[in-house]
Amino acid sequence: MSIHEYWQMKRPTIRERTKFMLNNDLFSDVKFVTCKTYCDCDEKEVISAHKFVLSIGSPVFEAMFYDELADVNDSIELPDCEFESLLEFLRFIYSDEVNLNRSNVMGVLYLAKKYMVPTLAGKCTEYLQNHVDPSNVFNILTTAEKYGEKKLVSRCWGVVDRHTQVAVKADGFTIIEKSLLEALVIRDSLSVKEVDLFRAVNSWATKKCKKLGLPSHGRMKRKVLGERIVKSIRFPVMKQDEFAAVVLESEILTPDEVIIFFKFFSSTLTSSVGFPQIKRPGIIHRCGGFESLSLDRWLFGSGYTDPLSLLLT
Repeated sequence: MSIHEYWQMKRPTIRERTKFMLNNDLFSDVKFVTCKTYCDCDEKEVISAHKFVLSIGSPVFEAMFYDELADVNDSIELPDCEFESLLEFLRFIYSDEVNLNRSNVMGVLYLAKKYMVPTLAGKCTEYLQNHVDPSNVFNILTTAEKYGEKKLVSRCWGVVDRHTQVAVKADGFTIIEKSLLEALVIRDSLSVKEVDLFRAVNSWATKKCKKLGLPSHGRMKRKVLGERIVKSIRFPVMKQDEFAAVVLESEILTPDEVIIFFKFFSSTLTSSVGFPQIKRPGIIHRCGGFESLSLDRWLFGSGYTDPLSLLLT
């Protein structure tokens, strides 16, 4: 008696029987070969699959296996994803179930988009909407914009606006695309001290210079940033000591601009300063001696106390 004999009788529904076939050699006619992890592509993992099941779950697989120009290769190399994400993607194909977490959701979303499985893509974006926070918001925002997920993009920008001070200090900030950095600095709704936003922009420029193999002096940092980003920093709203200690040290401004700013701070400037002078209104303050309160505490739960309840206690 084989190990699989009568296995159908123990699984009364088609869903249970199909789920049993996930990564099962029984009747398998195609195999996926992928990296064990993103950091370890030298070690490969193999997942057994079934062309028929894949094809009824994805039009891309149908074309791959059953169109006139179908690929007859029974082993498919997928170097662009890792084992955990691929297995969860296939789990959904085989059972309509998926176990998403922070380490695999981006990979699963990529596969769902690549193989045109919109229901799974929706589950991934819903997961991201519920788990976006200042530490990962720029990573998620980049992905959301790439796939045109407008609702998720809006959610991410909301988190950026309310938690800018924290988000720009997150590990992933210095590797965001220049276009995203530009979109950030021109926003009026950020909740951040301007000097801290500048520190983040300067860190981004320094990292970009190193990545390009360029010297990270002020003139080169300004070049990689571009004039639109530099001119969107609201230097006039900084305190003079912040400007002197942080901005001058970066050497991003030209000597002429530095002179203009010292005239501005000493109230002797008779011409336009050439940079925005309006504070970003992202931070609001409560009256009655309460501490500063960022806008998210009014609009979202996330463990925050409703300010009205504070007034009633």
